[in-house]
Amino acid sequence: MASCGGCRIFVLTVKGLCGPAWCRPAVAQYACQTRTIVTSTRTDSLEPFSSAQRKTPSTLGKGELISPSSGLAQRNLSAVAVSLKPHYRPHDFLDLGDVRENTRKAKGCKTMRRFIVEPALARLVTDHLSSDIEDGKAIIFECNPGPGVLTRCLLNRGAQRVVALESDKAFLPDLHELENRLDGQLEVVHCDFFKLDPIGQGTMRPPAMYTEKLFTDLGISEVPWTADVPVKVVGMFSQRNEKNMLWKLVYALCERLSVYRYGRVELLMFMSEKEYTKLIAKPRDNKNYQALTVLWQMTCDIQLLHKEPWASFVTTSKHGGLAIPRSTLPNDHLCLVRMTPREDFFTSNLTPHNGGTMVMMVKQCLAKRKASLVARLESWSPGSGAKLLGQMGLFADVLTGQVYPDEYKQLFELMEESQEFHQSWLYKEILENTQNTGNN
Repeated sequence: MASCGGCRIFVLTVKGLCGPAWCRPAVAQYACQTRTIVTSTRTDSLEPFSSAQRKTPSTLGKGELISPSSGLAQRNLSAVAVSLKPHYRPHDFLDLGDVRENTRKAKGCKTMRRFIVEPALARLVTDHLSSDIEDGKAIIFECNPGPGVLTRCLLNRGAQRVVALESDKAFLPDLHELENRLDGQLEVVHCDFFKLDPIGQGTMRPPAMYTEKLFTDLGISEVPWTADVPVKVVGMFSQRNEKNMLWKLVYALCERLSVYRYGRVELLMFMSEKEYTKLIAKPRDNKNYQALTVLWQMTCDIQLLHKEPWASFVTTSKHGGLAIPRSTLPNDHLCLVRMTPREDFFTSNLTPHNGGTMVMMVKQCLAKRKASLVARLESWSPGSGAKLLGQMGLFADVLTGQVYPDEYKQLFELMEESQEFHQSWLYKEILENTQNTGNN
């Protein structure tokens, strides 16, 4: 019918949008998705805790559920999510694969791991990382990409250099095949980020590796601490050793060892809601405010980017471990958290040389959150505790669990300046306990 020219144009438009993936722009990719996505406006940030918060405590934003999901699993996605702006890239648009096929590949893993297999979730994560990708200054390390769904999404979004650190040999052939299709945007390394710099000496067999070898092979040089972030690490903490990994990393940060030797490496990691709750706890919360809390708040700016239900991820376990670990704290989600080392963390009195001493001081003080701080100080240097608290403007009866992270940093710096304190008060215990990451 000649009068229906408009209808014929409409049909041609739909065919153009929903043609092969390689020939349509990013906006059409989103238009052809059949899944309904739930969005949430939750994007919380943790500003540096300070003693000023004793009078005016800050509050975090609250999530807002917009609409229900109709996909493989229900979840909250960010309102900042799906950007329809096309992103131009030097390669063809990479297909993110079918959920079932991605799941099949992920299930081949024999160890306890979680995987992103849904393209919608991968797009959501890259939406939250859009500023990191578009900045283009930092190299992106992706930890254990598995089937590579997020890897492809990062590249589609315009990431200029992605280094896929994969610990399982089973995933390497597909990742190398993808690497060979590109023009240098992706490098695949048989390496486990969480097994970098194991204790001991000698030749390491992959996936264990020394950071120096990894960074040298990749051509990444050390930069000053005050320089821009050189590397951003994207991934998930292992459910089995999440807390130990947080301890290992904060030790390395305070002493500028391992990856932090190369600058202010930023972490963009999924962690359990339980550990995130502890990480942002405030003084007087004796259940959750721990040494690990103080050290991460002292060293990094912490920002919650997104909370995602456990069911959105594929979980594998050789021995059938719990899909969701038991916890007395709310633990229904994995939290995508940005942890950016502070440019001004190191000072003339707090350096990489005595950073380990400061860590031990915090651990000893917070071993008991209801202990007297002055008594702790007096045990190290009799007669000096009250003087130090006076210099800081703290009451003599303050408890260790009532002191803010910036106050612990100030306390250590005053102790370093004081002639009355001798560092031997901690060195013996440091030699015995520095790597005992199981302590609070």
